[in-house]
Amino acid sequence: MLDFLSEETRRNPFPSYDQLRSFAPVLHEPRSDLWLLLDYEGVKRALNDAEAFSSVVSPPTARTSQWIVFSDPPRHTKLRALIMRAFTPKAVASLEPRIRELSRELLDQTIERGEMDLVTDFSVPLPLRVIAELLGAPVADQPRFRRWSDVIMALGHTVAGGEEAARVQEAFRVVTDEMRVYLEELIEQRRAVPRDDLLTRLVEAEVDGERLTEEEILGFFQLLLVAGHETTTNLISNAILCFIEHPDQLARLRSTPDLLPSAIEEVLRYRSPVQAMWRMTRRDVSVHDQVIPAGKMVMPIIGSANRDPQRFRDADRFDITRDPNPHIAFGHGIHFCIGAPLARLEARISLSTFLERVRGFTLASDAPWEPRAAIHVHGPARLPIRFEPGRRERSS
Repeated sequence: MLDFLSEETRRNPFPSYDQLRSFAPVLHEPRSDLWLLLDYEGVKRALNDAEAFSSVVSPPTARTSQWIVFSDPPRHTKLRALIMRAFTPKAVASLEPRIRELSRELLDQTIERGEMDLVTDFSVPLPLRVIAELLGAPVADQPRFRRWSDVIMALGHTVAGGEEAARVQEAFRVVTDEMRVYLEELIEQRRAVPRDDLLTRLVEAEVDGERLTEEEILGFFQLLLVAGHETTTNLISNAILCFIEHPDQLARLRSTPDLLPSAIEEVLRYRSPVQAMWRMTRRDVSVHDQVIPAGKMVMPIIGSANRDPQRFRDADRFDITRDPNPHIAFGHGIHFCIGAPLARLEARISLSTFLERVRGFTLASDAPWEPRAAIHVHGPARLPIRFEPGRRERSS
């Protein structure tokens, strides 16, 4: 059975996925009573079929129960409609100049050294700064956002229980209380003096006479921190990893920069930032002639689905011109990631800026890279690289 806690597996789970998927696309892990879905069609169905697979996997007493990803219709329908009133395509598109400016500022800090930790110096701080600016939060609060995000991500290690899980849950409780106080102050400010930012729009959003409660805004804030930050961080880092491992594809991209959006989609498929989700069966569900009983925890493994040879030709080949590319890295159906347009925008701008200014980049160490902590995500925790020193952007 797949060892999700092994660093080697989290660094490269794909051979294990292939082996398990070829054995059976539906597997039951008896020790944890967990059901794994590994093939494209099975994973896509679990993500999309809300009648059979519930997203309510967080107990009602848990603080994460307020998160939209852990809700079903009709509550999910209400939350998504309200959030989409605030998180509009126009609001996302308006961030493009600022994301470009932030990308340049971050590169300016390391470009002349000829080396950096891509994760620490670039792919982590960029989405955190974007989220802070989205909310209209002070720049000085960004380190606090990073600490909160790290605590929330650690929840991914609490599935098996035990003392460590209890410690993480307590840390999350403390952080939630901190975030609640912090957000209450910001919300009070926005109600007194509205601004053109996401938090103001969340406070003011109304559908059929209903508005988001402060607890629901807090839940979205936590989800935005962890999903909006972690997914984009891993997307950027994984893209650079892919380019280092596949220099022919990088050369192709450099000769045809218009391929960048397609390259980003291939990174999303080939090294999916989110590897797995959680579902609970509402009833007995038949999948590939196996019956998953009602009330069982199910893990649809997105990273395996996106490498399924039954759906993708040469599934283990990284091809920036792949077309069609119907990956499900951002989910599928009613829970399709609200932040997908923002993640794609941040990746497009940050990677184009990076590739314009950084040449000849390679890994700075032969040691295997350290994977990020949570078992359901994929990407490096650190990625030291060397490169040819580029130019520093001068302000006009």
